[in-house]
Amino acid sequence: MRRAALVLSIVATGISLNAQDTKRANAPAFAKELPKVRSGDPILEFNGKDLTGFYPYTHKNKFEDPQQVFTVKDGVIVISGEDFGAITTKEKYKNYHLVVEWRWGPRTFAPRKDKSRDSGILLHCVGEDGAVGGHWMESQECQIIEGGCGDFIMVAGKNKPSLTCKVRKEGNAMIFDPVNGTEVTRDSGRYDWWGRDPKWKDVLGFRGEKDVESPFGEWNRMEVVCDGDTITNIVNGYVVNVGTKSSHTEGKLQFQSEGAEIHFRKIEIRPLIK
Repeated sequence: MRRAALVLSIVATGISLNAQDTKRANAPAFAKELPKVRSGDPILEFNGKDLTGFYPYTHKNKFEDPQQVFTVKDGVIVISGEDFGAITTKEKYKNYHLVVEWRWGPRTFAPRKDKSRDSGILLHCVGEDGAVGGHWMESQECQIIEGGCGDFIMVAGKNKPSLTCKVRKEGNAMIFDPVNGTEVTRDSGRYDWWGRDPKWKDVLGFRGEKDVESPFGEWNRMEVVCDGDTITNIVNGYVVNVGTKSSHTEGKLQFQSEGAEIHFRKIEIRPLIK
């Protein structure tokens, strides 16, 4: 039996927003305007038992995982963060709605032991495994880091991915602002999500005043809509960043190990219904 198509809406997020009512009232209007998309049944879905559909890659051990950086415990993918790398989808995808639920775990490791917990989801991955620093693939990154969950980073491999974003400039920062911003195209660096704290510091447990990420240990829902060359990043029901004119529109996905323990209880890739 086919499940009903998933319509992207606040009701569909599955994460309680009651604790964020005040933040929601103070969020910019554009952050509450979710894209009008419909998606079908998952074409890849974490099965709650093992890593079927994915393969591991780490800096030290390549396609083997003797350190058990990537495990499944009690229906949850546990990425320890002990070695830099990722679990990678075996297949390539385009025009999809990614639905992920994640939370931070307690462990951190050198060289980021005392720094902000860090991970990320790499989209449209192409080229060789480990092409980037011996860890990751050339891609567009939806950043997951304390204080910066929702940033976009262009991850260069053999080539440099480019992405366009409407931003306002504050010093060296380029902050997503679809109302008053100016279109900028880059093939390196970072586009900050709209609420990133200008006083952000790379310290363990950092939390900004406007952060929409849930407190440490609580679950987050992250949805990414890849529609042609447009990438829309949604965290806990808020549109935090939108990139357009992406040079990369198809590829594998990677879920990073980057010095901090992170858990995933849901990973779904759903095809867009036009």
